[in-house]
Amino acid sequence: MSLRAQKKRQMRDRIAETAWGLFTERGFDRVTVAEVARAAQVSEATVFNYFPTKEDLFSSRFESFGERLVEAVRTRPPGDSALAAFRKRLLDSGGLLARVAAGDADALDQLRTVNELIADSTALRSREQRALATCADALAETLGGDISARVVADALFGVHRALIEHVRERVLADDDPASLAADVRGLAAQAFSLLEGGMRDYGITGAADPVRR
Repeated sequence: MSLRAQKKRQMRDRIAETAWGLFTERGFDRVTVAEVARAAQVSEATVFNYFPTKEDLFSSRFESFGERLVEAVRTRPPGDSALAAFRKRLLDSGGLLARVAAGDADALDQLRTVNELIADSTALRSREQRALATCADALAETLGGDISARVVADALFGVHRALIEHVRERVLADDDPASLAADVRGLAAQAFSLLEGGMRDYGITGAADPVRR
């Protein structure tokens, strides 16, 4: 990465971090782009150069993580499957869940606030779904762009989407957050095992559960 590109990345990250802090402190709808610009010590035009909409400011973290999942598949070592590379990157990410599991009260507050903001905003929920769809499209292209690649990409990001929704439901219900990270890992293992098995027995009446057998 060139020095110019590094500086642009640093500026983008600084603006996004500033916006994230304001949103989690005061709520998405109560913060203006002008306020983000003042807090980041840049012009409003600079903010819009990096983030065309206010939703872009909020969703940049999630989109960056989705892009890293795609990159993990793109750069996987020879002999590794797309599923294995995606699973490893998803489960090794740590982040807020790991900090919550370690008893970090600030991380729990942030996780709860972020999910409350998304749950309460139609615009943010819509943006989240578009971001996941965009990342799935990018993964499909990475895998070759044919129908099989499309199915694999949708399935892998479907696991990611299901885990996001599970975390949101648990956090907003305040349901034993200390065990959340371990529970999510267990559910992810079940989901990826189902995909590895090709879903060949899934849904057959009377068949053994392909995840638990």
